[in-house]
Amino acid sequence: MKNGIVIPCYNEANRLKLSEFKTFINRNPDYTLCFVNDGSKDETLNVLKNFQYELMLCNRGFETQVLVYDMPENGGKASAVRSGVRYLLDNTMVENIGFIDADLATGFDDYSNLVEVLTTQSLDAVIGSRKLDVDVEMERSTFRKAASYVFGKFINKIIGLDIKDTQCGAKVFSRSIAKEIFKNNFQSKWLFDVEILIRMKDFLGKKAASKFVKEISLKKWEEVDGSKITIKDSMQFPIQLCQIAIDYNLKPQIKNYTNSISTFIKPSLLS
Repeated sequence: MKNGIVIPCYNEANRLKLSEFKTFINRNPDYTLCFVNDGSKDETLNVLKNFQYELMLCNRGFETQVLVYDMPENGGKASAVRSGVRYLLDNTMVENIGFIDADLATGFDDYSNLVEVLTTQSLDAVIGSRKLDVDVEMERSTFRKAASYVFGKFINKIIGLDIKDTQCGAKVFSRSIAKEIFKNNFQSKWLFDVEILIRMKDFLGKKAASKFVKEISLKKWEEVDGSKITIKDSMQFPIQLCQIAIDYNLKPQIKNYTNSISTFIKPSLLS
């Protein structure tokens, strides 16, 4: 079975742990890593291409294990992840596709565990969680803990699924569900995880989504300095969440209600 991992990269030239990526693919020939350069302004693209070239010189099989997709302009994490997923769907036969952060805040051991749960339990998606297990090793600032708690409550109301940690940067999907949820662009650069869950619920139905989308605890998660989320971005989050709620939840309800009224009125007018 082939497994694909998308790694979105924006100005990561000095943060990429290339030795860890190399060790992982050496030990896991059934994995394909797709690095997406999200219009970086530093040397990220050159670092990735050199890394890819050096690996190919060492082992000819690595040309199918390490892919680099270049986005000329910065589009944000949502666009980078979606582009990487679409690239893997169009150019490989991977049976599942997921994503992790370039800084490896979630390590490969945890990600491999997500894949194992997905495949052995025949699920549509498995989501890493930093909140299910109180014993998980998690290094995180007090501010981000507080903000995460508040937004988590609001987000759960929006998505309509019992997911404790929607924003964890480690998720894996079956190929079939990935085709559906990454088909269209996302509204938000940073809150696209919320959109992913809503799309899965809408496509599968709430009952099936609750059964075939599983959240499992990570063993370790580390907040690495150098976050790309600015204060300005953070201030926009409440507005973006409200817009997501309106577009995904309220507007479809209004449309259904309008259609129902139209269906009721038309026969009355004809009579």
